[in-house]
Amino acid sequence: MSAITLNVDDRGVATVLVDHPPINLMTAAVFVELAKLTSRLATDDEVRVVILRSANPEWFIAHFDVEAILGFPTDTAPPAELPGFHLMCETFRTMPKPTIAVIEGRVGGGGNEIAMSCDMRFATQQAVFNQPEVALGIIPGGTGTVRLPRLVGRGRALEIILGCDDIDATTAEQWGMINRVLRATEINPFVDRLAGRIASFPRDAVAAAKASVVRADQELGDDLLAEATAFSSLLDNADSRGAMTAFLAHGGQTPEGERRLGDLAGEISG
Repeated sequence: MSAITLNVDDRGVATVLVDHPPINLMTAAVFVELAKLTSRLATDDEVRVVILRSANPEWFIAHFDVEAILGFPTDTAPPAELPGFHLMCETFRTMPKPTIAVIEGRVGGGGNEIAMSCDMRFATQQAVFNQPEVALGIIPGGTGTVRLPRLVGRGRALEIILGCDDIDATTAEQWGMINRVLRATEINPFVDRLAGRIASFPRDAVAAAKASVVRADQELGDDLLAEATAFSSLLDNADSRGAMTAFLAHGGQTPEGERRLGDLAGEISG
């Protein structure tokens, strides 16, 4: 059964819905499905705006599957081109149409990296953000170490990445991780209206405006390749593998454990 569904309305607004119970874990299969769809949306002239959201209001995307990460190859040679997850995130950032993440619950790790790669992020008051990777002996290896400093600044990025603690929606808004915090009853009408407005404007002007803003970010390729190399270099580290195994043993990737991800990250080495 597909974990990703797509609806494109008559305005050209595409809604991508992630539905992978119980916690929207980003498994390898879900990633492949989302990556293929993202690539297709980027070149579909009928699509004017892309909205990414979850079918489960408790989780946007929990994070990438740690069991899968434990099986990743440990080759530390620098990649010649962006790995698949980086490429998908960069497609959200650079495609010639706006991308909007709607975050109603918890989002962590790779899920947060996907959200941060979107052009705009709107969250409910119940949303919680977390980058737990360092507690697991790795780093945010899917654009997080490159993306977060540009959004929130060096000090706050390091607090998020090194602290591995939960960040509430109000703080995320104040820090610039997200555009706005909205009530649960307000978020869908707000995003729908915004997406519809943008979709009604001349397509070439929207694409040119976004491309100009993307250029202001400057080239990220070298930084993303360096991040991918650093991530891979930790995969064969005994302490890292022990931390990831402990994360799973302490309830990681279960609804109960993921609801307290910040606390769980602090308990791994205890």
